[in-house]
Amino acid sequence: MLTPDEIERYKRQLVLKEIGGEGQQRLKEAKALVIGAGGLGSPLLLYLAAAGVGRIGIIDDDRVSLDNLARQVVHDTGSVGVYKTRSAARTIERLNPQVEIRLYSTRLQPQNAIEIVSNYDIVADGSDNFATRYLVNDACYLAKRPLVFAAVGPFDGHLTTFRAFERDEAGNPKPNYRCLFPEAPPPGTVAPCSEAGILGAVAGVMGTLQAVEVLKELLGIGESLVGRLLLYDALQARFSTLSYAWDPENPLNGRSARFHDLSHHREMAEANG
Repeated sequence: MLTPDEIERYKRQLVLKEIGGEGQQRLKEAKALVIGAGGLGSPLLLYLAAAGVGRIGIIDDDRVSLDNLARQVVHDTGSVGVYKTRSAARTIERLNPQVEIRLYSTRLQPQNAIEIVSNYDIVADGSDNFATRYLVNDACYLAKRPLVFAAVGPFDGHLTTFRAFERDEAGNPKPNYRCLFPEAPPPGTVAPCSEAGILGAVAGVMGTLQAVEVLKELLGIGESLVGRLLLYDALQARFSTLSYAWDPENPLNGRSARFHDLSHHREMAEANG
């Protein structure tokens, strides 16, 4: 049951017919894992905590640096040098002490991905590298967990949801990240944020949209972004949506799937030293 304090805290959500007391209770019992406590993870974490998601896991092995603060708003100047997980946890505790926080101050790896992901109802990926994105995608598919994915550029971003362990009305598997991006771009072709730059507020927009989609998935409301890629162009102040479909040739849930565990990630890591 919701406590009087919770009823007061969430009363603007409770009056929404799509949420109400039942929906708020569902959020209270929900467990969400956030990959990355950076530009995307910052607003995502804040809004999931503010909405009353009962348990939030945060995985990030990095520490706060001064140049993070223009976009990573879950951290502050006093947190420079602190693990991002711990800094984010302190902010969340001040915002909503009723939220349970689990910290993983480590990198998501093939050896721990399935175990960590399986402890949560949903995963939100705000990572900044392709190796982690493919790993999270594959782990969520194998653990049968929905994945809300977002990525951001200097003045743009994109967002979608994957439920690749399910099938559509035609009986085909739903798409996964490998259907949208079959292969990672060659090394050096996509400049990192430190070189390309980024307007911090753009990450705020995409991380907030990501929070909305996580909450929709947990509540079972609205139209999902499964099979749809939401694109944001900040300079043109424009949103657009593209449809994409399951790729029967993809190696994860294609017709001749060859990835049945995460061993291919271990082999790739070993090959790369």
